Parts: sequence; structure tokens; C-alpha cells
Amino acid sequence: MTSKLFFRLTPFAFRFRVCSRVCRSLSSGQNLTVDHDRHNRRFTVAPGRETGSQEDHAVLRYRFTGEQEVDLMSTYVPEIFRGRGVAALLSQAALDFVVEENLKAQVSCWYIKKYIEENPERHYKACILT
Repeated sequence: MTSKLFFRLTPFAFRFRVCSRVCRSLSSGQNLTVDHDRHNRRFTVAPGRETGSQEDHAVLRYRFTGEQEVDLMSTYVPEIFRGRGVAALLSQAALDFVVEENLKAQVSCWYIKKYIEENPERHYKACILT
């Protein structure tokens, strides 16, 4: 019973840590929260509003390729929200997840590759598979 409860609560505890660390204020003054959906293996942001259709959400998708390896596959930001740093927030959250979970990552997404190159101070390169 205790182990079932632990495994049900663990994703919520991690989601809280990610959200509390990745909430950022953008130049437009809006606060954005990155949500980590472990079941569907994605990070999402709902820019500008709390509700809305799934098409309004920015998404970073990943998949597990091994027990301790993930592939950061793609990012998508709706056109009306581009240029506001949303993809960077998603990339930071995903890479922080890789670091915190002691995973290795293959990066298939061109934007995440760019983010890693532009943010060398974050020491993400040690977790990246070449």
C-alpha cells in the first residue's frame, strides 16, 4: 500500500519542483509555468492563459530509449507565442529533468541543440550523448 502511494505521489512531487523552478516572467510581464507530464512524456506550457485548447500549448516531447536514456525529440510553440522564450523554458525544464534524474540524452530537436550551445554555463553537455 505504501509503495503504491509513493509511486502515485512521486510524479506530483517532481512536477512541483519543476514548476517552482521553471516559472519565469517574460518581457511581456506574463508568468509561464512548465508542466511535466511523465505519463505522456512531454513538457507543456499554456502561454497567456490558464485554459484553452491543446493546440494553444507549447510542447516538448521526449521518449525513453533505454533505462537511463532519453531522446529529446521535438519542441513546438504556437506561432502567436514565438519569440517570447517559451521554447527556452521548455528546453531548460527538460534538460534539468535529465540532470536531476541522472539520465543521458540524445537530442534530436534542433532547437534544444541550439539551447545547449547557447547555455554552456548550465553544464548540460555532460549528459548529452553524441
